[in-house]
Amino acid sequence: MKLLLINGPNLQLLGTREPGIYGSVTLADIENEVSALGSTLDCSVVARQSNCEGELVTWIGNARQENFDGIIINAGAYTHTSVAIRDAISGVSLPAVEVHLSNVASREEFRHHSYLAPVCAGVIAGFGKDSYLLALRALVSRINAQKQ
Repeated sequence: MKLLLINGPNLQLLGTREPGIYGSVTLADIENEVSALGSTLDCSVVARQSNCEGELVTWIGNARQENFDGIIINAGAYTHTSVAIRDAISGVSLPAVEVHLSNVASREEFRHHSYLAPVCAGVIAGFGKDSYLLALRALVSRINAQKQ
């Protein structure tokens, strides 16, 4: 199994960006933990990060031809603004899990709406870096169940 882990804008700043909200863990720390857990679950994880919406859309759109079985995505602020990312997830027809470090429902009103959630298999938010690990476990379970 091969999974695509996508991180959107400003997530390269983790570790120093608003640690009261996002904690002190870096994006590299998260990617390493997700990859390590992936190894124990018999899957490889390819991690990518960009601040550019179009690049995220391209990665999602190419995921099937790159032989990915599913997607974990933290689209950052694009979660609340991007119909293009939503359409890419819908169009690629791969199971996807939306992830957030913080509980977006307890934050500013504009963060309460996700364009991605309706086209994702699930949403995990509010557990810091563990949101990613929970998403990985859930996605692997979903893909394995679909294969049976």
